[in-house]
Amino acid sequence: MFTSIFYLLMAILGLSFLIFIHELGHYFMARRVGMRVETFSIGFGHPIYSWVRDGVKWQIGWLLFGGYVKIAGMEGAEKQDPYTIKDGYFGKRPIDRILVSLMGPLVNIVFAFIAFTLLWSAGGREKKFSESTHKIGWIDQQSQLYARKVRPGDEIIRYNQEPLRSSKDHLTVPMMSGEKVRVEGEHVDLAAKTKTPFDYTVATYRHPASADKEVKTIGVLTPASYVVYDRLAGKENPIPNGSPMQESGIEYGDRIVWVNGVMINSAQQLAHVINEKAALLTIRRGGQTFIRRAPRVKAEELKWDSEFKEELIDWQFEAGLNNEKIQSLFVIPYNLTSTGEIEARVEFIDKENEEEAFPSAPFSHLDSPLKIGDQIIAVNGVAVSLSYEILFQLQKQVTNIIVQRDPQLQEVIDSKEADQRFDQQFKEQDLQRIVSTIGTKAPVKQVGNLVLLRPIEPKKRGDFKLEPKNQALLAKEIEAQKKAIESITDPEKKAQAKQLFSQFNDQLVLGLPAIQDVQVNFNPNPVSLFTQVFEEIWTTLSALFTGSLSPKWLSGPIGIVQVVHDNSMVSIKEALFWLGAISLNLGVLNLLPLPVLDGGTICFSLYELITGRRIQAKTMEKLIIPFALLLIGFFVFLTYHDLSRLFKNFF
Repeated sequence: MFTSIFYLLMAILGLSFLIFIHELGHYFMARRVGMRVETFSIGFGHPIYSWVRDGVKWQIGWLLFGGYVKIAGMEGAEKQDPYTIKDGYFGKRPIDRILVSLMGPLVNIVFAFIAFTLLWSAGGREKKFSESTHKIGWIDQQSQLYARKVRPGDEIIRYNQEPLRSSKDHLTVPMMSGEKVRVEGEHVDLAAKTKTPFDYTVATYRHPASADKEVKTIGVLTPASYVVYDRLAGKENPIPNGSPMQESGIEYGDRIVWVNGVMINSAQQLAHVINEKAALLTIRRGGQTFIRRAPRVKAEELKWDSEFKEELIDWQFEAGLNNEKIQSLFVIPYNLTSTGEIEARVEFIDKENEEEAFPSAPFSHLDSPLKIGDQIIAVNGVAVSLSYEILFQLQKQVTNIIVQRDPQLQEVIDSKEADQRFDQQFKEQDLQRIVSTIGTKAPVKQVGNLVLLRPIEPKKRGDFKLEPKNQALLAKEIEAQKKAIESITDPEKKAQAKQLFSQFNDQLVLGLPAIQDVQVNFNPNPVSLFTQVFEEIWTTLSALFTGSLSPKWLSGPIGIVQVVHDNSMVSIKEALFWLGAISLNLGVLNLLPLPVLDGGTICFSLYELITGRRIQAKTMEKLIIPFALLLIGFFVFLTYHDLSRLFKNFF
């Protein structure tokens, strides 16, 4: 608690420093061109301490956030023309006024570059692999990208002809691009060691994991990440009692790379795979043995002929499943011989269920339909020889996992090499050697740095028996979530939130206490980092002015303090980056040609410099006041949404 408060104060002081140097820039140039500075205030509000030096009243306000410079003539008496105050702001030449107004934003921009240079000199930042990778971690199976065979593990190179800057672009680009996004990337084939370029233009649509219909996506739901089980900050991270993974053989440092026939590219993909309605079958076809994934469905969904249905009932009796109704048993949509040989595919009663089981765009070749004559010799890694054994094994949701066990996983590498290393840290032939023996009489458990764990049966999230203290915390959290959902007034948002909550509660989980990504070193040169942050600012401003981005997604003062606070707790380097980024934002935003900002003041002076005609004080006041009110309203609006997000996360 004390640490968090300390970093909160540091965050506030850091932002105050950025405003202070901004005002110091104005002060320095005002004195340089001969303007009379009346007051320099560090902070706002009634001064708690003040002194006079070189004719300037210096003071410290009770609200230590930012500050201001008061120059003679900028707040002139009502009956006095500010242009008549010779040593005042308006008494000086337009070019002098431009220099004074420009110096504040310029100091912030220069500070940003200095901060980025210091960061580069110090070796850059350590970031999660997922923050800088081009690789896709999980993709919505209802998206146009998925229909065009873009899969997890493939790479995004450009959005709308602009290079991918960070994984945040997967969210921000669809939010700011209107109805269409051009996506350029590469299909990655690990087995063939090839990359095939693609270039698609796809539609944006409502994000399936968000209750807010304004949140858009093109289908890339998460970037790739390592899925590693390890200690937490050097402390033990034991698997809890009753967890399915307790007897699996997993060890600290293991990276999950393969589950039930699928290469794992993110924790979200892992969650999807273990919840899929699919069975991992070992098939013998001719003289070959290989694995396939078959739909695992309820018997009531299929159109059985009467003869085969009678045989299914016999298998139910032989498998000892008499306590279950035949309609509720899990099966695969194929007629089988008594020895597990495929005779024919069975039709679904509902066409939609059939399209889901056998989609036009299957995830991979492992999902291709079985052929007549194929022999099932194992289900989920368990050897079978008769069809009643197949039926028995299909009632279990079993997960087979291969992990990479390699101490080098913990080494921090350069972000430029990270994508290549993600794919090449183990040999594809080693993986295939293990996979090809699953369910056979002589399964291979380990090849190189790859290890096949013992099969496990995932549990529903709600079925975990936690310690009383943790159970009470979980119950409190669930109750808070239910209340939050009930408080939603929009019927559509409420229905979406209920659906997401239900899916979360019924989700099958492995029971690992924490899954971690690995760290990479991110250290672009100062010019590249400066350009990247500037482009993000420019893109955001453009989207705001065109209306493609709602201002409610921006952070106000509270949100900015929270960002600096959170990143300060990560590392000093991370805090330095964010101070530089916010300083650049402050500099650029103040140069916008709005009357209430420095950019507006520069425009007034430019007008006078070009035309030789002065803008009267009352005219400037009429222009400034409405924009000042709009700016105040905008900050209130942002603060409201900052607080909404803060309390939502808190509760």
